[in-house]
Amino acid sequence: MKKLALCLSVALASLLGANAFAQTTGAGQDKAATGGGATAEQKATAKSARKEEGKQTAKSSMAGDDRPKSAAGAKMSAADRKAAKAKRKTAGAAAAKAKKESSGTN
Repeated sequence: MKKLALCLSVALASLLGANAFAQTTGAGQDKAATGGGATAEQKATAKSARKEEGKQTAKSSMAGDDRPKSAAGAKMSAADRKAAKAKRKTAGAAAAKAKKESSGTN
């Protein structure tokens, strides 16, 4: 019985003792007074300043600007590409016709 009472008293003392060391407001440590907030004019001024800053940031740098430019470019003129395409088309048609003739009929 004495052990039970001793255990309960220690547990109760630890629960109540925690409140004794809790942080409280002392002299000169009052909560900060809430501000009245910004006026509509101050909000508008701040918004326009942020908007201008955003415009400057958007104009000054874009994602991927620091990457080097590709050296690839048009190596053939449009006429050359068209002529090469026609040549491949006729060669492909001739190959398909030759395969069809060599296979015979079923």
